Amino acid sequence: MPGLGWGADYNPEQWPEHVWAEDVELMRRAGVNLVSVGIFSWARIEVSKGEYRFDWLDRVMDLLHAGGIRVDLATATAAPPPWLTAQYPEMLPVRADGVRFSHGSRQAYCPTSPIYRDRATALAGEMAAHYRDHPALAAWHVGNEYGCHIPKCYCDTCAASFREWLRARYTLDELNDAWSTAFWSQGYTDWAQILPPRVTPTFSNPGQLLDFDRFADDALLELFKAERDVLRMITPEVPITTNFMSYWSSDDMDCWKWAREVDFVSTDHYTRQDWPRRHIDLAMAADMTRGFAGGRPWLLMEHSTSAVNWQPRNIAKQPGEMRRHSFAHVAHGADGTLFFQWRQSRGGSERYHSAMVPHAGTETKVYREVCQVGDEYKRIAGVVGSTVDADVAVIYDYESRFALRQPAHPTSAFEYQQCVFDCYQALWQAGVMVDFVAPGQDLSKYKLVVVPALYAVRDAHAQLVADYVAGGGHVLMTYLSGVADEHSRVRLGGYPGAFRDVLGVWTEEFYPLHEGETVALDDGSAATVWTEHLHARGASVIASYLDGPLPGVPAVTRNEFGDGVAWYVACGLDESGFARTAESALAEAGITPMNSVVKSGVELVRRRGDVSWLFAVNHTDTDAEIAASGVEVLSGERVSGRLTVRAGDVVVLREEV
Repeated sequence: MPGLGWGADYNPEQWPEHVWAEDVELMRRAGVNLVSVGIFSWARIEVSKGEYRFDWLDRVMDLLHAGGIRVDLATATAAPPPWLTAQYPEMLPVRADGVRFSHGSRQAYCPTSPIYRDRATALAGEMAAHYRDHPALAAWHVGNEYGCHIPKCYCDTCAASFREWLRARYTLDELNDAWSTAFWSQGYTDWAQILPPRVTPTFSNPGQLLDFDRFADDALLELFKAERDVLRMITPEVPITTNFMSYWSSDDMDCWKWAREVDFVSTDHYTRQDWPRRHIDLAMAADMTRGFAGGRPWLLMEHSTSAVNWQPRNIAKQPGEMRRHSFAHVAHGADGTLFFQWRQSRGGSERYHSAMVPHAGTETKVYREVCQVGDEYKRIAGVVGSTVDADVAVIYDYESRFALRQPAHPTSAFEYQQCVFDCYQALWQAGVMVDFVAPGQDLSKYKLVVVPALYAVRDAHAQLVADYVAGGGHVLMTYLSGVADEHSRVRLGGYPGAFRDVLGVWTEEFYPLHEGETVALDDGSAATVWTEHLHARGASVIASYLDGPLPGVPAVTRNEFGDGVAWYVACGLDESGFARTAESALAEAGITPMNSVVKSGVELVRRRGDVSWLFAVNHTDTDAEIAASGVEVLSGERVSGRLTVRAGDVVVLREEV
């Protein structure tokens, strides 16, 4: 791409052909240069088994090329057509209670179905062969939002595949040990006895649940790789991606693993309009995506111009909000931002989902703002390829997330994603940049590493954290870290298990709190959800409980370990208390905010390439002043020393060093 990608999913099959030329003209007016095409077009392309009709799509591709618009072309396999599921109903997915889903929406396929895989790879091959030389083709888009609706299937085909997956990793004795099958008389004597974790009289086996999560993720990834490999064989020079989903919804895909299999990382992100701090959630999702991409630029494949259709109350975005969201993603490392979708659907399940061209047409707030951002993106084309630096890392672990969402834990009130968000929010409000890293990733470049609920931790990953601290690093860790191994078996000898030594503490018992219960700490903060009976074993006590079930017991500690420091937050610390703890850890690690005059609600992010680009996004209704020098690219204004960022506005500064 010659500049930042700007566009949307384009679904011309929803509209009469006479609309297509108007679409391309409106795209040109809005500065659109990239669209995703064909994501849900299987029924229109393959009308019966082996009968392909590309004539209509050829005309669309030619129109887009004539308009100077590149195409991220989908393999169209995200929604099997009715003729396929009617002919092969056994390819439909099955719930844990044995109910087989029916056709009528999307993702109506079993991830291990050989029928689905055969037809999907055949379609991908036909698409690649037909469009391999088309000048509009910029990238391949495989599937769509894998696992969004059907992350797991429990049919007999999946049962057989699960057993094969297990046999590649365990002997039968090893499996019985890993799953602790001595409990409740679950010992297996034959592989044929093992099933997916279908509905049972009460709690399922934790080791079985965790391994089935891993298996289901692998099954979806194998589907993606099957299509990808067909595309690579026919069009080796065309990059391939699939759209991940943002932090809150990507509950079943280990994006660290998936990111290794794509040519470039792309993701979808939608804000919740009932979340006052949705701009912080957006920043976190963008930083996570940059982490998946290994620090390289990435593509936002979908977000919304205004309201979506799937929230309890689908609130429209305020004027300027879509613009701020677009620029915030770019600030955090995106080299393009696309929407779902180009033209708002007249019918179908997502007819009230906003688009670049709304139902009301072009004389609207949304389309005017779309045109404004499209023009502004052209002015900052030089940002493409630049990257973001961070001194702080957050370890994000999908396997701990899988394990902690299981039932029968000490409290049902804990949510892994909320814990990560709480940690990130404190760092965002402190004005520091954050990288997300996988367990086991090298930590040496970071001054501070934040570890939220690293629960099901492997020995090697725990040792990496300990070595980092011993070598002079600083760690801030939360409760529910180090408790279990990679099979969800509790580590004995006292919590937090794998991290007792590095933290200089041990816990004899968990004391989760009642719903709505709050415990006061002696530093003026408070705790909800969680406390634990902690003993300092070399660590200094920073704060203790004043009341509740554990008065006088340590709640926050700091331990010197080797040449470094490890902080432990052993409770559900409130926002202000966690913010103070994070600020102390940041200061001791030698980390200062990018700009000390920035107030909460105004974010500064710097991207570096041949030049330095400073993005300032004001999410508040009050003007703010920042220290800055250079050229404000959107206005062309030269800035020397100070710059005012108007309420709700965005500025992009090409800095003078």
